[in-house]
Order: sequence, then structure tokens, then C-alpha cells
Amino acid sequence: MTDHYDVVIAGAGPAGAQCARDVARRGYGVVVLEAEPEDQFPRQSNKSTAGTFPSMMGSFGIPDDVVMNYTDNVVLESPNEYFSRYQPGAVLEFADFKRYLVKDGRDKGAEYRFDSRVNKPVMEGGEIVGVRYAGKEEVYGDIIIDATGPAAPLAKKLGVVDLERQNQAIGVEFEMEGIDIDHPGYADLTDGMMLRLDHDLAPGGYSWIFHTGEDTAKVGLCYIQNQAHRDYGKEDMGIDDYLQYWLDSDPRFENAERIEGKQHRGSAHIQMPTGLSTDNFMAIGDTVPTIDPLWGEGIHTCMKSGRAAAVMADRCFMGEKRDTSAEELSIYDDLWHSDVAPKMRTRLLMTQLLYLAPNERYDTLLRDLKRVDADVLSEANGGSRAAIRKLIHWGDIPLLAEFAKERIGL
Repeated sequence: MTDHYDVVIAGAGPAGAQCARDVARRGYGVVVLEAEPEDQFPRQSNKSTAGTFPSMMGSFGIPDDVVMNYTDNVVLESPNEYFSRYQPGAVLEFADFKRYLVKDGRDKGAEYRFDSRVNKPVMEGGEIVGVRYAGKEEVYGDIIIDATGPAAPLAKKLGVVDLERQNQAIGVEFEMEGIDIDHPGYADLTDGMMLRLDHDLAPGGYSWIFHTGEDTAKVGLCYIQNQAHRDYGKEDMGIDDYLQYWLDSDPRFENAERIEGKQHRGSAHIQMPTGLSTDNFMAIGDTVPTIDPLWGEGIHTCMKSGRAAAVMADRCFMGEKRDTSAEELSIYDDLWHSDVAPKMRTRLLMTQLLYLAPNERYDTLLRDLKRVDADVLSEANGGSRAAIRKLIHWGDIPLLAEFAKERIGL
């Protein structure tokens, strides 16, 4: 075990790279294994819409030069309504953001090995002690962290996660120019991030326009192949077909063109985690998964999970004798549920209910948001049952019954 580190991290996404920054800053030896070659990074993993909020930027010291556009508003659209509220945000150039995290981690002492795809765990006495990567190479560590996202080559083989295919959301996005950002009859999307609930465009999901400056924006959609997708989907249409359908039918895109080389694809699982840690091991980021189920914001939660894992590693290493047992590392599980993704179960239930609703109910929801107090959306978004009740109508009883039926599998 000559090639040994305090912490070995698989994956250089936001969660893995942030964890490496924090671990290295504490003075521990850490190596990050990334599948992509360094001269191409992150061409294959440039998958995020990269909309985030000032709380993430400030908490993790992210510089302005990775921001494409600072936004002022969040806009919700339905087929016939829209609702806008002031909420400062930032649309990142995701590739620049990832490269910054790597550079800053290296400056703090983290080691990176690119072109180093992790294959499987190295086991000893029934516990993980290292990883095999790039074919037959091996590296060892006191704590091993899987930050590879849905691939999860370590977490799956250790039985920590069980990512179910029916819970996998898929998405596609284009960066475009020539968009009419303030088209008559639609919300003004200047310096805004817009999410649209419309089964005609994204059955069982949502679509978006994130303004990136002047007449440019990130435009995409995602959905889960859930019951709503089966109920509202069009026959023989895949996700690319839906995005093209939207581009062809929405007048805001009449003169728009795709920016060459700026197409992004990604996937994430929308489900409760089945596990987070075991002896000598933690899973972070979308390996768990961590993405917000309701609105898809994943950067902040992934960064928080990386930080929580670094805090946990520090705790394990502080005593006279290092304790990396499953019992000790279970504290990370508590941190995840309390600080990284609080009220995840409630938000998952809200997501399932939201996507079962028909388009007409989306119109009603946005009209309701215009009449209630400004804090109701924030409170409902945070899982407040009292706030959610303010948005429920007597006419929702059939929808709630359908939701209950799906939940119990009848």
C-alpha cells in the first residue's frame, strides 16, 4: 500500500472537487481520480444547466469569472399563465466552474489524476481499503469517497446505493442565440431563470430558459418516464423530439439558432437515498442522489454534500486512533439529512404530486401564487405543510386520490 492517501475521491464533479478542496485545506493527503483526460475536461461531463444562487457562491468562495449572467428573477410558466418573483441567482459557465474547483483544490494541496476511470473497490477483510482504476492501477486510502454520479461503481458494489431506473430523470439542453427574451404575451425573461410546467412540452417534467445575456440563453427540458409521462406523452417521441417541438412552436425561438458545440445532456435519479456510508466509505453528490427533486437545482446540494464528507473525514482523523468505522461515518448520514438535503422525503412527495397534475391545474397554481403572500412559495418550496395547504383546492381530491393510488402501488 505504498500509494496511500488519507482520502481517495472518485470523480471531479462539484461534489468531489469541493470535498477535495476542503480536505486539502485541512492538511490531509487527498487524491481525486477523474475518468476524463485533462486536456478535454470537462467536455463529457459538462452536463449541468448551472443555475444557482448567491448562497452557494458566497458559501464556497466561487469567483465572478465563472458566471455567464447574474439574474434577478425566477419565473414560473404554465401553458397560459406566468408568475415572476425577485430572487437573485447566477447562471454559471459549468465547464469554467468545474475547472476552477480543480485548480483551487490543487492550489490547496489536492492531487488529481485524470484519465483514471475507477473500476471497482479494493477490499480487505470485507471492507473497502482502496480502488482500482485505469485498468489495473490501484490506490489506497483511509476513507474512500464515491462522487461519480449515477455510475456509482463503488457505491453500487458496496451495496450502499440502489439507483432505480424508473426514478431516473433525463435532460437535454442547447445554448442558443437570437432568442426574443421579452416577447409580447410572455414573461420578460431579461436576467431571469424560467421554469415551465407544460405536459405538451415536457410530460412528467419541465422545460427552462435561463438568460445568459443579450439574446442568448440556455434552453432545455427534462422529465422522468413516470405515470405522468405515460399519460401525457406523445407516441414515438424522445427527449430530443420534445425539445425540437418546443423550439418549433414557441415564437420566442422564431429567429433563434443553436450555438455550435453547446449541447448538454445529463441524467440524475430522483429518489430517497437507500444508503450514504459504510466502513471507510461515503457517497456524495449525485451518487446518492442529492439533486433537489422539485426544481432540479443540484450544484448547491452537491457542494454541501462534499463539504459534509470533508467535515466527517476531519472528525474521523482527529483522535489518537483514526476511526473510519461504519458507526462513526453514520454521522455523515445525519449531516446529509439535516444540512445537505433537509425534508427530502416531503419534497419528493411534492414532486410526484406536481407532475401528476394536468396543465389546467398548473394555470390555477400560478394564479394562486399571484394572490397569496409572497412568502407562501418559499415556504411551500421548503416543505411547509401549512403553506402547501394554502395552494390545495377541493377540486384536487381526484388528483390526490390518484397520487395516493400510485404511492401504494395499486
